[in-house]
Amino acid sequence: MLPALVALAFLVCLGVATARLARLDGLAVQRRVSAAREGNLAVKMIAEFEGHGTGWFWEADRQGRITYLSAKVAAALAPPYRDPGGCLLTDVFRMDSASPGTERTLAFHISSRTSFADYTVCATGSTDGTEPDRWWSISGRPVIDDLGRFQGFIGSGSDLTEKRKSDAEITRLALFDGLTGLANRQRMRQSLEKTLQPQGGVLRPASLFLMDLDRFKAVNDTLGHQAGDALLKQVAQRLERVVGAVGLVGRLGGDEFKVLLPAIDHRDTLTTLARELIAALSQPYFIAGATVTIGCSIGIAIAPQHGDNAEELVRNADLALYAAKADGRGVHRFFSEEMLSGAKSRKALEDDMRAALAEGGFHLHYQPVVSTATEEITGYEALLRWQHPVRGRISPADFIPVAEECGLIEALGEWVLRTACDAAARWPRAVRVAVNVSPIQFANPAFPAIVTSALARSGLPASRLELEITEGVFLDESGATDAMFRSLKALGVRLALDDFGTGYSSLGYLRTAPFDKIKIDQSFVRGAAQPGNRNAAIIRAIVTLADTLAMETTAEGVEIQDEIELVRTLGCSHIQGFVYGAGIADAEVIVQLGGAVQAAPVGHKVSRAPRTKMLRSARLAIGRTQGDVRIRNISASGAMIDGVAIDDEAVGLDVLIELVEDQMFAARVAWAQDGKAGLHFAENFNLDRLQQAQPGRVARRAT
Repeated sequence: MLPALVALAFLVCLGVATARLARLDGLAVQRRVSAAREGNLAVKMIAEFEGHGTGWFWEADRQGRITYLSAKVAAALAPPYRDPGGCLLTDVFRMDSASPGTERTLAFHISSRTSFADYTVCATGSTDGTEPDRWWSISGRPVIDDLGRFQGFIGSGSDLTEKRKSDAEITRLALFDGLTGLANRQRMRQSLEKTLQPQGGVLRPASLFLMDLDRFKAVNDTLGHQAGDALLKQVAQRLERVVGAVGLVGRLGGDEFKVLLPAIDHRDTLTTLARELIAALSQPYFIAGATVTIGCSIGIAIAPQHGDNAEELVRNADLALYAAKADGRGVHRFFSEEMLSGAKSRKALEDDMRAALAEGGFHLHYQPVVSTATEEITGYEALLRWQHPVRGRISPADFIPVAEECGLIEALGEWVLRTACDAAARWPRAVRVAVNVSPIQFANPAFPAIVTSALARSGLPASRLELEITEGVFLDESGATDAMFRSLKALGVRLALDDFGTGYSSLGYLRTAPFDKIKIDQSFVRGAAQPGNRNAAIIRAIVTLADTLAMETTAEGVEIQDEIELVRTLGCSHIQGFVYGAGIADAEVIVQLGGAVQAAPVGHKVSRAPRTKMLRSARLAIGRTQGDVRIRNISASGAMIDGVAIDDEAVGLDVLIELVEDQMFAARVAWAQDGKAGLHFAENFNLDRLQQAQPGRVARRAT
């Protein structure tokens, strides 16, 4: 019985064990099926990720030879590596050494069996200097088995191609001019700073050109901004063609350009290049069906003698450009220390001018305007004067341009307008007062209101105020210009066109601009009485034009008494000039108007020798003192200069003046007034010698 029970128990246990084993086998099978399913799912997901995403995978053995690489990456490799199995990872990919954080190479990590992350690589076949077609980011780590043995590398990567293209476009937009494709201001600055960095403690030579287009604004205004943009593109092409590989050309904005020339500091080489650039840019352009001609001025600074850092070199090149434009444009100028001292002087002049305006340092003189028919004084022109407490009398020719540059001209012009109106309202006779208006004042929409306020405050009738406007206001001729003319005429004031014939000389605006008077520039009056001089014919033509348009005419700058009859004969209605006196103070005007009705001529009775009008810098020596002056005109026997602090007490002094570069000639001061002086040469000067002067020293102006 007992054996049977034992056998039964054994069979029961065996059955239970068998059932449990079967259940365990079933679970194992389920786990294997589940693992297989998960493995297949993972494979599918990896395949999907590799096929349609930006990521990919790779694997390498202990020697760094590729055992697996995603197919899409393999297809983008160079032909020898399209089947990369067995190839060294370092043969298939090369690193981008310019990327940050890649001081150690792939070969280092493979040999040292260390991890690396986000290394930028491309196919090794991209070595022809062009940008590779594809870029990737690659990461990897060593694989260690359960026994701690190194088995190889496994890693992943992602496609960087589109990101690099996007980054490159951002860089291009940040460093290149969108219109011309030239380097922009930021890139030029970076390149200049890099060029000026010392190497081995030695400063490297370099030169900088700053360029400004002449007459570009007129193209924009007449043909439109699209034509202006097309012109700038052609300018950029010409600049790059002339400069070539020797320098970097950039556009700073507007019509300003810059050329950086590393390792070039020879003046003759720079002069040749500057002249070639000016000549190239001065050739005609064909824009919007029209032929356009512009010019170019260039300022040059050389490192390290003109500056050893970017800020200093740019400043000095800009000062040289300022000098080039002041010398008549279409030329180049090298920086000199005198330019810097001149800039400092202008800044000091600006500061002093602001103080003078606030503290009452300016005053007005009034020059009579005389009728040729009755010889009566019909009005006065208000002339701005400044007696500096230290520098003495400063010529308007010196401080007015500075006032226009620094934005002070509107405040100064308004002070002149109000002061002249107040004075004229007190004069004993109802004569007119003329006030000069700068183009900047004229462009201010509030200008009519300022005129109205000045008339109302002074009580001066509008008909007694004459506003003198130069042709410069027509540079920006537009609907706003016409509206300004209408507004001013609606006030009842008179309008005079000043310095006619010396500016842009377009007769078209005389058809619509409501001028009451044309003022004939003194350059046409000077010498008109000389036999064979054509100025008389020009004056007659201007008078005929004015008469036809019912306008008066004033001949400016009449100095010699024999010119009075000539001007009268030619038909001018009025005369203004030293022949009837220089400017006088308001108190003297009151005395003059209370006296004789007719004005009496003064000064020389016979015209002097013909003079050549010019603008030229020169040295003037009085004893041991030397200074820079400007020659305004010259004849065989004398010259007129300005920019010099000479007063009436200097008349009769012996001086030396530089008529030809580095050659001084003896002369004597014949007269001095308002910052100008007349010199009489000790010996007659041969004017033909001026033609032999260096091109940079003389800038002639058409008369």
